[in-house]
Amino acid sequence: MERVNFFYNKLLYDKAEETFFIQKALIEELLPEADVQHVGSTAIPNSITKGDLDIQVRVNANIFPNAVKELSKLYELNEGSVKTETFRAFKDDSNVPPMGVQLTVINSEFDFFWKFRDVLLMNDNYRNEYDNLKRKYEGMEMEAYREAKNKFFEEVMASPEYKNI
Repeated sequence: MERVNFFYNKLLYDKAEETFFIQKALIEELLPEADVQHVGSTAIPNSITKGDLDIQVRVNANIFPNAVKELSKLYELNEGSVKTETFRAFKDDSNVPPMGVQLTVINSEFDFFWKFRDVLLMNDNYRNEYDNLKRKYEGMEMEAYREAKNKFFEEVMASPEYKNI
């Protein structure tokens, strides 16, 4: 049973940002038309995190099949994640920090990671609520945390702030 732990560490955030820019350059070399975004908690200053780096790679639908192929050269397919015609998840657990890469078709149902980040950056109340949710699930089962996180995401995605982005 996988347990979830959160923390804040300035050095981790600095390392995540440095790693993001390195990975962004690698991705853009393979997919120059991609929009590469730093998402997830390490993209939100002063947030608590599980200690991983999340990257969203946004592409047009006609590029998606090639983008899957190209990103497979850099990262392992995350077999435990959803797989659709508009979304693929990749990972690199050997990286420091470990990384998740979400490939999405622009304007598809999974093209929300960057919007969620922007809402949290603009709204301290949502950011604090998300951090409090993480504190509540500290040391608990990952699956229980993911369920609570998904409910929180749905609430934020229904908000006027999210809809106005």
